[in-house]
Amino acid sequence: MNFIKLYLKWISTSFVLIGILLTNLNIYPLNIFSHGIGVVGWTIAGLLNKDKAIIVNFGLQIPLFLIGYINFFT
Repeated sequence: MNFIKLYLKWISTSFVLIGILLTNLNIYPLNIFSHGIGVVGWTIAGLLNKDKAIIVNFGLQIPLFLIGYINFFT
């Protein structure tokens, strides 16, 4: 559990930044997968740390990425 608390934010941040880079390079759908993984990681980190601001910010992004996944796979 300590490993998760120490490194989850940094790993998730890396995925979010890679997703942003891929979006700027117009590399779809890899951008939504990378960014989506980072968002889920940050949401979990917010839940573990009981940080409501992080939960709201990243938790509300999850449905937006689900829309992107649905659009890609249908």
